[in-house]
Amino acid sequence: MIYGIGIDIVRIERMRDAHKKWGRKFFEKFLTGNEMAYCYEKKEPYPSISVRFAAKEALIKAIGSEVHVNMKDVEIVNSENGRPSIKVLGRLEKFFNEKAIRNCHLSLSHEKEYGVACVVLEC
Repeated sequence: MIYGIGIDIVRIERMRDAHKKWGRKFFEKFLTGNEMAYCYEKKEPYPSISVRFAAKEALIKAIGSEVHVNMKDVEIVNSENGRPSIKVLGRLEKFFNEKAIRNCHLSLSHEKEYGVACVVLEC
């Protein structure tokens, strides 16, 4: 059964501008250490940063207003073959267990100016 669906789109330039203004400190507010390492391995980190931000926003939309989400309690990870998935931590992990959310499907994409993410939560 579908628990929720969320989608979000982010202008990649917005992340670049935020980095120019506040440096890495801005990204440390919503990216985990593992996510920072993954993104900064790339020649151009902003598309990867953008889709991770969009994924977290899409997850929040899929959940609705039932629980406050700390963005660092959500980690976007990639399998060996590159497939992205969502790992939930802390209070959000407890919420997923209480609501019997067993699958969290994630799709990410970026093209020139925008990054987009779609999340489907399944009980």
